[in-house]
Parts: sequence; C-alpha cells; structure tokens
Amino acid sequence: MKDLWGVLVRQRDYRLMLSAGLISLTGDWLLRTGLAFQVYVLTGSTLASGGLLLASFLPAVVLGSLAGVFVDRWDQRTTMIVTNVLNAVVLLPLLAVHGASTIWIVYGVVLAQSCLQQFFTPAEQSLVPVLVNTEQLVTANALNSQIRDLSRLIGAALGGLFAAIGGLTMLAVADAVTFLIAVALVAAMRHRRTPNQADEPAEETAGGAIRRLKTEWTDGLRLCVAGPAIRLLFVFSLVTGVGEGIMSTLFAPFVSADLGGDGKVYGLIVSSQAIGGIVGGLIAAAIGSRWPAATLWGLGAFAFGLIDVALFLYPLVSDSTLPAFVFMIIVGLPGALSLAGMMTVFQYLTADGTRGRIFGAIGAAESVAVLVGITTAGFLGDAVGIIPVLVVQGLGYVVGGLVVFSRRRGLLPQVEVAPPLPA
Repeated sequence: MKDLWGVLVRQRDYRLMLSAGLISLTGDWLLRTGLAFQVYVLTGSTLASGGLLLASFLPAVVLGSLAGVFVDRWDQRTTMIVTNVLNAVVLLPLLAVHGASTIWIVYGVVLAQSCLQQFFTPAEQSLVPVLVNTEQLVTANALNSQIRDLSRLIGAALGGLFAAIGGLTMLAVADAVTFLIAVALVAAMRHRRTPNQADEPAEETAGGAIRRLKTEWTDGLRLCVAGPAIRLLFVFSLVTGVGEGIMSTLFAPFVSADLGGDGKVYGLIVSSQAIGGIVGGLIAAAIGSRWPAATLWGLGAFAFGLIDVALFLYPLVSDSTLPAFVFMIIVGLPGALSLAGMMTVFQYLTADGTRGRIFGAIGAAESVAVLVGITTAGFLGDAVGIIPVLVVQGLGYVVGGLVVFSRRRGLLPQVEVAPPLPA
C-alpha cells in the first residue's frame, strides 16, 4: 500500500485530477444509462436507441487522431477545463426534449459530447506522466482504471433512478453539475505546461497552418508504427478492439441463448465485472511499482483471455449461471493489471508533445477495429455459432498476452521513446 499512499497523498495535482475524473465519469455513466432508458420510453424504438451508440461512436473514428494533434499543442490542464465547461453547456438543449419529435436533439448532444471527449481523454492521459514520478506510473494508471469501474457502478445506478424520477431534465442538470465540480478541481491544480515557442509560430499563413496540421497529423499516424515496441502496442489495440466489438455484440445473446438468463441476469453479470475491476485496480495500484509494466500487461492479457475462454466454454458442461458471475468478477483483476501495464508502456514509449496525437491515432484505429468486430460478430454469430466466435476473441487476448510477455524486454522505458516532432 506504500505505492498507493505515495501517489494519493504526496501528488496533490494528480489527486485533484483523479477526483475530477471520478466525478465527471460518474456523470457520464449517469447520463449514458439514463438516456438509453429515456430514449426508448419516448420512442418505443430499438432503432432509435441504437442511434445513441452511433452518435457516441462516430467522433472517435472521424475526429480521434486529429484531436490529438491539437492536444499536443495546448496546455493539458486548460484543455480539460475548457472541454468540461463546454460539456456542461451542450447539455442545455436536453431541456427542450419532451417527445419523440425532438429526439434528434438528444443525438446532437451525444454527438457533441463525444467530440469533446476526443480532446479531453488524450489531454488527461498525456498529463498523468507529467504529474507523477516514472516509478509511480503503474500505480497512477491502475487508479485511473479503477475510478472508471467505480463511476460505472455509481453512475449507472443513479442514471436509471434519475431518469425515472425527473426524466431528461434531471439527467441533464445532474451531469452538468458533475462537469462543473470537475472544472473546479482541475482549476485548483498548480501544474502549468512550460510554453514551447515551436508549438505556435509567431506568424503563419492559412496555407502554412493547414500544411503544418496535415504534417503533424500524418506524423502521429507514422509514430504509431515507428518502432517495434509502439507497433506491438498498436497491433495489440487493433486485435483487442475487434474482440471488444465481438463481445458487445454477442455477450447478450450468449447470456440468453447459452445461459438461459433474462435481462435482469444479463445486467447483473455485466455489472459484476466492475466489482472485479475495482478490486483489481486496488491490487494493481498497490503492487504496480514492483512489477515491470510490460510484464503486468502481458500476463494480465494472457490471464484475461484464459478466463474469457473458460467463461464461454463452461455452458457446454453446466447450465448454472453462477460460474458466469464468478468468472466476470475474477476477470476484473487481470483486466485491471493489463490495462494499467499497457497504458504505462504507452507513456514510456511516447514523449510529451507527441503523446496526444499518438493516443488519438491509436484510439481512432481501435474504434475502427471495434466496428469490424461488431460487423464480423453479426455475420459469424449466426453462421458459426455464438460460443465459437466468443472463444476466438478470448484466444486473441491469450496470444496477444504471450507475444507481449515474450517481448517485454524491448518495452523497457529507456529502449524506445518517440522523438519530438520537428518544428
């Protein structure tokens, strides 16, 4: 617990950022859960509900890599403050939604918030290695992962409650309040980015600005595969992105067709993973600095895949739903270790000033991979069967974890660092 204590108590700015993240993410889950419920109540259409997923997903594909270029130019703290303020403002139109005829406003709000998220997330992830010492990175990233699970548990429960009590108005007001509280916490941080004259030329023509933007954007894509270590991370993200798309498409049919569970069972099984993630995040934060980040990443992914495979195969020998809850809880531990390790390796391999655009480019590519996984699962789930496809996605983590572990020595911080881009 010494590592955990050192990060939370001694690193004031990181503590403020972590608190702000917990509050704003709770608001995100509150709104996301409440909107899914409320849109269906207003429209009675599953197609309309599916439109929410598209509106939240599209900006990551279209804007993700470009947003990272601007994040590298701007002060991360200021970017987080501005995006949170704008997030609160764009919620206001939800107050005008009173029926199916105005449901388009909901899509517009979700789309706008997702666009803002493409700037906020790279800024937050770029700021973490600036606020904590190198040996504390695994602990810091594990805590970041943990608050996502905690906010999901709290926000999802509150979202359904607020939607039932006060509808969209209460959801919008509650989410806006969380963003404004987060603004106050981030504004209290003492960190300021040291100005770099190369970031913003004193005089630049419109054509020169466009060319410079294009150069920085393409350099971000190039740096994703610039060396064997960062290329491994990029490919791993693509493989697991496909797996995420498969899981999001086939897990509900798996619970229904293979486990014989209803909607209530499905909801409880999904939420149980968050419990394991919280426990796993605490363990990862406590032991993080004692294990190399690449080892945590590789072994965590390997164990995550094995547990996934066991989860999807056990219905062949048992019709009980109890093992599903057990597997979903325990998979949270290797999941937390793997995520913390991978994010730490990413921060090792990138330099401040390039981190945002590389993170954005990888995130955009991963979003495309998720879409590929969703499409693939839709076809293969019927043609091949639900269990075989889910087992293959679990094996993707197993193989990916083994590859990462076998190459862990090449993922040490001093081996490969993406160089700053030329002015």
